[in-house]
Amino acid sequence: MSGNALRDLNTLPTPERKNDSSSKGNFSKPCNGKTIDNVEERLKKSLSSVQINGGETLNVQHNKSSASVQINGGETVNVGVEVANSEVEYIESENLSDLEDVDTCLKKLLPGLDSKDWILVVETLNNVRRLSVFHKERMHSMLGDLIPLVVKSLKNPRSAVCKTAIMTSANIFSAYNDDLIDSLDPLLVQLLLKASQDKRFVCEAAERALEAMTTSVSPMLLLPKLQPYLKNRNPRIRARASMCFSHSVPRLGVEGIKEYGIDKLIQVAASQLSDQLPESREAARTLLLELQTVYEKSHGLSTVVSENPEMGSWENFCLSKLSPLSAQAVLRVTTNIAREGLVIGS
Repeated sequence: MSGNALRDLNTLPTPERKNDSSSKGNFSKPCNGKTIDNVEERLKKSLSSVQINGGETLNVQHNKSSASVQINGGETVNVGVEVANSEVEYIESENLSDLEDVDTCLKKLLPGLDSKDWILVVETLNNVRRLSVFHKERMHSMLGDLIPLVVKSLKNPRSAVCKTAIMTSANIFSAYNDDLIDSLDPLLVQLLLKASQDKRFVCEAAERALEAMTTSVSPMLLLPKLQPYLKNRNPRIRARASMCFSHSVPRLGVEGIKEYGIDKLIQVAASQLSDQLPESREAARTLLLELQTVYEKSHGLSTVVSENPEMGSWENFCLSKLSPLSAQAVLRVTTNIAREGLVIGS
């Protein structure tokens, strides 16, 4: 093989670049009973050629799990299993179309998700999304069997499968809300992991799925699920969990926060103020300001900093619920913000 040919092989477009910048592909059609059955036949027929250096021809053969390059009909070189990834289309939820044959798709749902054919898995995941949007009642009874298979796809090292599974999770959250609470833990840990990784397009999709979770699942049920991850050894996971926690608390409302326990919440927020990552610290500051507002409203206190705080003041509440060092850190955050607000408003 010539040196020029090897250099050109190294310049072949990778699927990650394609996935990151484009969503065009061949998997936009809903299940009609025939699409899934013909996947292998389509793959076996996939053959393309590329001409390089004005002379040599590369024949690129795609199959279910690999791709190879043959130069001048001689030496064959494997160029990886991800070549066909460029054909995957990531369909936004608002662009999902209804299914032509719901009964057939429901029957093929679990086998399709458990398939070793990654393209079939992607198509089936998109059908799960369609069912979540258009026929959620029909799929409800399958959730117990379906969620573990979605989690399996979230763990898949192939980016196309993983990202589609993340998008599927967001649709499932939006459709089933609190009905998912018993199956939430394995989904949550995978989404926190994916939102903490370096692949930007996977990370962003996971962040959107976590946002869907925080807006769809009752905060009274979600906060206890999130709390253990605030102490995770991975600082990125702690940061993502802190952001979700901070976004969920305001949805409790004043009465919900009092019911959950404002003393518990202030201890959680105080512990995050000294975290390693700025995202965790910022989430803690946001949460503390929310808690201060709720506390002062519920006690009929002004948000203006008082020179002579009474026994029921925010300052005394912090000192009574936290260690001296933690209380000082919390008061430094909330007092500085309040003073800044007074300066801006004057």
